[in-house]
Amino acid sequence: MNSQQNFPLAAVAAAPNDILSWTNQDSRESILFNSWGVLYRFQSTVAQNGQTVTTLWRTLRPNKEDRVAKLEWSANGGLGRVVMGKNALRMADLARPDETIYGARSFTGPDGLQYRWRPSPTTVDVVLQDPNGEIIAFFRPTRQVRYQIGDVYGELHYIRNAGLGTVMHPPMMDMVTLTAMLYRFCTTWNI
Repeated sequence: MNSQQNFPLAAVAAAPNDILSWTNQDSRESILFNSWGVLYRFQSTVAQNGQTVTTLWRTLRPNKEDRVAKLEWSANGGLGRVVMGKNALRMADLARPDETIYGARSFTGPDGLQYRWRPSPTTVDVVLQDPNGEIIAFFRPTRQVRYQIGDVYGELHYIRNAGLGTVMHPPMMDMVTLTAMLYRFCTTWNI
């Protein structure tokens, strides 16, 4: 991956419906929505044994959701494991610190390629780079804005035609959403 990538964010723009408003400062209990409605929802519960479990839901149509992933947090509130379909993996594998760039975290996408979340050197954005260093999505913190659905603290922008052009396809879009949440969690709690 090219660590010296330029960041022409002025040239990187998402279509309005490819921008999801993200509620709540605690990303484990939040909603992502646009003008069409809710697209993703993170819902956390605490089991009787004290373990916190966060479920990522994707809206299929009104009143119909599909479970994308179940995140089982470790007993101390740190990273545990993720169950996606019939596959289980460590959360740490979806938010591996990248020693080449301060604050960067990488993961292997559903296509088997390496992707990296990293702070932009020129803006407050956190960008997602594909294996060629091209920005395919980014998270932008915002001032708190009140909506009927909840207070919004950031936006997740998907760049539909960037890279391989697959960022909006469900397996990749789901992974981008999940890893953006894990990135936010890790940076919030300095994990």
